[in-house]
Amino acid sequence: MKKYFKFEELNTNYRTEFMAGMTTFLAMAYILFVNPATLSLDGVDLPDGVTGMDPGAVFVATAVAAAVGSLFMGIIAKYPIALAPGMGLNAFFAYTVVLGYGIPWETALSGVLASGIIFIILTLSGLREKIINAIPANLKMAVGAGIGLFIAFLGFQSSGIIVANDATLVGLGDLTSPTVLLAIFGIVVSVILLTFNIKGGIFYGMILTAIAGMVTGLISAPTGMGDIVGEVPSIAPTFGQAFVNFGDIFTLQMLVVILTFLFVDFFDTAGTLVAVATQAGLMKDNKLPRAGRALFADSAATVTGAIFGTSTTTSYVESTAGVGAGGRTGFASIVTAGFFLLALFFSPLLSMITSEVTAPALIIVGVMMASSLKNIEWERFEIAVPSFLIIIMMPLSYSIATGIAIGFIFYPITMIAKGRAKEIHPVMYGLFVIFVLYFIFLT
Repeated sequence: MKKYFKFEELNTNYRTEFMAGMTTFLAMAYILFVNPATLSLDGVDLPDGVTGMDPGAVFVATAVAAAVGSLFMGIIAKYPIALAPGMGLNAFFAYTVVLGYGIPWETALSGVLASGIIFIILTLSGLREKIINAIPANLKMAVGAGIGLFIAFLGFQSSGIIVANDATLVGLGDLTSPTVLLAIFGIVVSVILLTFNIKGGIFYGMILTAIAGMVTGLISAPTGMGDIVGEVPSIAPTFGQAFVNFGDIFTLQMLVVILTFLFVDFFDTAGTLVAVATQAGLMKDNKLPRAGRALFADSAATVTGAIFGTSTTTSYVESTAGVGAGGRTGFASIVTAGFFLLALFFSPLLSMITSEVTAPALIIVGVMMASSLKNIEWERFEIAVPSFLIIIMMPLSYSIATGIAIGFIFYPITMIAKGRAKEIHPVMYGLFVIFVLYFIFLT
C-alpha cells in the first residue's frame, strides 16, 4: 500500500492520510443532508404533476455516489480529492429541470446519466482539451459565479429571509419569525466558524443550528438512539430510474439540459483538480499528472450516482481542507469514502435537518463560488456584457441553463461588434445557434 501510493516519495504516512481523509469528509458532509433536501424539493409548494424525489433514497444515493467516486479517484488517479453530488448542479436539477421545465425527475436522471457517458467518451477520446479551450475563460468564471448567486438566492428563499413581494417581486421576509431567526443564527455561526478557518465549518454550523432548533422547540429533538442511528433507507424509489425514461432525452430541451450538466461538471472538475493539486504540490511543469484518470473517475462517479438516484457527482474543492491537513495521496480519498459509507447508518438525522438548517450552507457555498468574479476581465465591455448576463440571469430567471444560454448568445454578438470575430471558436457559434433555437421553440 505504501509503495502504491508513494508514501515515502511524498513524505506522508497512514496517520496523516487518515486524518486528511476525515477532515475532507467533515468539510463536505453537509451534502448528505443538503442534497436530499434539494432534490426532494423540501419546503417547496409543488404545482400539479410535479413531484420531488424520495429524501431517504437520495440520502443513500448521495453517500454511495460520494463513496464510489472518492474510491475511484483514490485508487485510479491516486489524488487526495473526494467527490459527491455537486452543489449548483443539484439546484439546476431540482429547480430548473424538474420544477421549472416540468420534466419528471426520472427523465432528469436520464439526462445526468447521458452527460456522464458523454463525459467518459470525451475523456477517453482526448477531446476534453479542445472543448475546454473552446469556451472562453471569462465565461467559465461567470458560470461559476452565477451558480453561486443562484444557490445563495435559494438559501435566502428557503429560509424565509427573502420572500415574494407583489410590488417589487422579492423583498425581506419576517425577520422576527422564529424559523427565520434560526436560519440567521445558522448563517452567523457558520460564518464565524469559517472566518476562524475551522475545517468543516459548514457542517459544524449545521449541527449547531439543528441543536439550537431543538433547544427552542423549532425542531423535534431525538428521543433515543433510534432517532440518530438506524437502518439504511431503501434505495428502491430511485435506483435504476435513470433507465426508465432514457428514450425521452432526445429532445431539444433535454439536449440543453444535458449540455448544462456536462458543461458545469466539465469545468468545475477541471478547476477543482488544478486547485487541489496545486495546493498539494502535485503539479509538474504546470500540468496535472494522471489528469485523464482523474476525469475518468469523476465521470464514472456521475454515471454511478445517476443509476443510484442523484444529480451529477463532481470533485469537491473542500478536498483542500484535507490537503491542508497533510493529505498527499489517494489513500486520503479512500478514507473519505469509508466515512461516507459509515454515514449511511445515520439517516434518521434527516428529519432534524430542516430548510432553516440547510439554508446557511447554500448561502455560504454561494459566497465561495462567487469568488471567481475577480478573474473576469470587466474592463473589456465585450467580455463584461455576456459575463454579467450569465451571472445576473441565473437568479433572476431562476434557471442556470437560461443564464448560460443568454450569455453564450451575447458573446459572439459583442465580440463580432468589437472586431474580434476571429477569436471566436467554432464551438461557440454552434452553441449560439443551439441556444437561439432553444429560446425560439422551447420558451
